[in-house]
Amino acid sequence: MVTKKKERKKKNHRKRFYIVLLSLITLFLILIGSGVVYALNITRQLPPLEQFSSRKVSQSAKIYDRTGEVLLYKMFGEEKRTIVPFDKIPENMKKATLATEDENFYHQPAFDWKGILRALIINIKKGEFAQGGSTITQQLVKNVFLTNEKTIERKIKELILAIELESKYNKKEIFSAYLNQIPYGSNAYGVEAASQTFFNKPVEDLNLSEAATLAALPKAPSYYSPWGNHVNELMARRDYILNQMKELGFITKKKAKEAKSKKPDFAPPSMGTIKAPHFALTIKDYLIEKYGRNTVLNSGFKIITTLDWEIQQIAEEVVMSGAKRNEKLYGGKNAALVAQDPKTGQVLAMVGSRNWYNDKIDGKFNVATQGKRQPGSALKPFIYLTAFEKGYSPETVIFDTETEFVSGDPDCPTLVTPKSEKNEECFNPDNFDHVFRGPVSMAEGLAQSINVPSVKTLYLAGFNDVLKTLKDFGISTLKERWRYGLSLVLGGGEIKLNELVNAYATLAEQGKYHKQSMILEIKNSEGELIEKYNNESQQVFDKEQVKKINQILSDKQLRSGLFHSSLGMTLFDGREVALKTGTTDDYRDAWAMGYTPYLTVGVWAGNSDNTSMHQKGSSILAAVPMWSDFLNQVFQEKDFPKEVFNRPEAANPTNKPMLNGQYVFSPEINNTTYPQVHSILHWVNKDNPLGPTLQNPTQDPQYSNWGAPVMEWAKNNIPDFYRYNNPLPENVDFENNTRTSNLSIQFKEPDEGKYMNSPFLVQANINSLNGLSNIKLYFNNTLLQNLNVSGNSYNYFYYLNQPLSSQNSIELRVTDKEGIQKRKSLIVFKK
Repeated sequence: MVTKKKERKKKNHRKRFYIVLLSLITLFLILIGSGVVYALNITRQLPPLEQFSSRKVSQSAKIYDRTGEVLLYKMFGEEKRTIVPFDKIPENMKKATLATEDENFYHQPAFDWKGILRALIINIKKGEFAQGGSTITQQLVKNVFLTNEKTIERKIKELILAIELESKYNKKEIFSAYLNQIPYGSNAYGVEAASQTFFNKPVEDLNLSEAATLAALPKAPSYYSPWGNHVNELMARRDYILNQMKELGFITKKKAKEAKSKKPDFAPPSMGTIKAPHFALTIKDYLIEKYGRNTVLNSGFKIITTLDWEIQQIAEEVVMSGAKRNEKLYGGKNAALVAQDPKTGQVLAMVGSRNWYNDKIDGKFNVATQGKRQPGSALKPFIYLTAFEKGYSPETVIFDTETEFVSGDPDCPTLVTPKSEKNEECFNPDNFDHVFRGPVSMAEGLAQSINVPSVKTLYLAGFNDVLKTLKDFGISTLKERWRYGLSLVLGGGEIKLNELVNAYATLAEQGKYHKQSMILEIKNSEGELIEKYNNESQQVFDKEQVKKINQILSDKQLRSGLFHSSLGMTLFDGREVALKTGTTDDYRDAWAMGYTPYLTVGVWAGNSDNTSMHQKGSSILAAVPMWSDFLNQVFQEKDFPKEVFNRPEAANPTNKPMLNGQYVFSPEINNTTYPQVHSILHWVNKDNPLGPTLQNPTQDPQYSNWGAPVMEWAKNNIPDFYRYNNPLPENVDFENNTRTSNLSIQFKEPDEGKYMNSPFLVQANINSLNGLSNIKLYFNNTLLQNLNVSGNSYNYFYYLNQPLSSQNSIELRVTDKEGIQKRKSLIVFKK
């Protein structure tokens, strides 16, 4: 009984097995049949093989300025092609092509199964068509008969047509057709056209280096263009091909080495008309990266950019003349400029070098978008901005004294030895004029670009917080945190001009970041909209803190201590303009970054090869004149509004020493005064300056570094200093037990930015806890009234009856009985 059950079980298993096997065989036959039908259908769609030279000429993509009327660049013109016999093509050209495209061409069928399988595996892993595994035959049929679309159907067509092609033509004929058909870029199809285009010689005259260079182009003709921005990458690919030729035995090691040592002598570009070349080619690179070379080639795209052709012409003229002047005076041969609308993020002008056609200065390299240069002091506004957000203020006092700082990461410094015992790991920043000023406000430190207070401000602001601020403002290149340390504020990291311009534009917009844009719209040949400008913006910083930076950088009185006789270059009739400069210690880079609420402009001056300018090649002499010339011409030609910066709201007063503008703390205890002078680290917790005072401030790693020079300064500058810094009684309230000033000036009339007729009333409320001593009124930098006063408050008024200019400054300078001085100014315009 058991045996019969087992036999029935076995029969059932066999029956199921045969059913499954038959099903699989049937499915396999169906798939094969479907594949054959699919292949036959595809084959019927294929063009005849005889149509080698009947390719469709693609419509060119055209790049225009923002009006859509000025043609900047026609990306692809009519194809250039000259057919040459196979025996006229040098062996080096053939072998270089085989080495890079298909080394087994003569020893394999129309397709490479290993290559296809390898590409299939990579594509499956990446989830996209990343590789194709094509032979020279496949590439030929793809370029002649098919498109570059990455689909399975196109690949099957390519394989079928490649097999057909090799059934009718021999390898020599196919290779000859390939070398005469393949695109090399700049509208050159085939090796003869490419040789004439890039080397201005017949293909048969090419040397080994030139042949390998041409063979490098078909992989990505636009990217590797000898006239583009990736020449270094082209040379690297040429060297790779020469190495391949050596490995395959096509050339000797000696010949490969000789060819690598030869720099190809490229012919000048025969591109037809090109305007704003650095800008236009940046657009071109963007289009190819986003849409693909073949899509752009076949598109007939019409690209309307953000570029203002009038402003661009001014920019090019200013950079050309300014760089020529710098070369003669300071040895700075190159310059770059970017102008942007801060309200939209749209780039209005871009000049990437003094002359795009001048190879001696590496003119085709776009310093504006590709150059990573040290910004000098141009990063200082963002350091001070971070400090203001933390609780410090423009009135906060920092001692400008010769100071040693720990280099490297300032968030984990080590206490250094006294100055008399120099430590190699410390650095001693100097000021540009080699003068140390003693106590200065943060506003003065920023406006006059004083180095030591700025380094101290970076430490107080916090290195990580500063890097975050810079990132929020669009600076993307400061990623090697370990390299910078406190020297970041002096330009210790590398940035790009276009990103720095956008960061300053964000200041102009009171902390609102706009994504930088260069395209208004793209339409295809049918007039269909492909892409359109979208004002992507985000508030990345508190408005009130940014207003403080704008007020400091636009204050011509504050900046006068830095510019002296050059101050006039920073002033523009009827315009309120903010400005910050930057110069690296070795004079390799000079910067001028300026802005209004409606226009931001950045200028870089130096040498593309990173060699130094002469010692006098500072930003004020090398960059500011170009910046000033550009703005003067633009303001004459363009109808920009005379808009002023919004002023910050009055801050809540604090009695904390240093934060309130006083560097002398004089508490009165039991009718005894205890005058104290220390560095700011003695009075505040650097990470929470408005919070409780530290019980043991000496624990700060920089306390001794900062404190000793302050004591030295005080001994030399404060009479009877022996009376200072006596021990205080216990539990002294730093904030409430002091004779502080809290000096305040509040204008009541006129309003900031108001249009006026003369005469008019100037009125202000002035208060000080220490008592008032003197009030001075300045009109357009001229003293109108010098008034001695008393008491703790004063209602000031003055009937101003002076001739008005288009823009006029009114400033009050008030001094209290402790000698503390405060200024406040406003701008009015003539009706």
